[in-house]
Amino acid sequence: MIAGRGWNPNWHDVLTGSTADGRAFPPAEDRTCRNWTSSTKGAAMVGHIDRKGLRDDAESKSWNTSHPSRGPDGGCSQSDLKGTGGNGLFYCFAAN
Repeated sequence: MIAGRGWNPNWHDVLTGSTADGRAFPPAEDRTCRNWTSSTKGAAMVGHIDRKGLRDDAESKSWNTSHPSRGPDGGCSQSDLKGTGGNGLFYCFAAN
């Protein structure tokens, strides 16, 4: 079980780097922390693993495209990812 919104620590942000329909963003719009190679440049698109956010809207409830990472280090550092409810983790999903 992943610690979600309301837990301490909150790690509900999942790194996806994708648009709402599961596709890549245009090359000029970095949403993968420079293709998952940078901890200082760019930003990562994250979803909410528990489908909960600060508002009651589609983005807050999205598992794959809730908001880009952000923070004083640029959005991709461990500190930045923790600051918005993540931990820089990738999660694996399985379907039957």
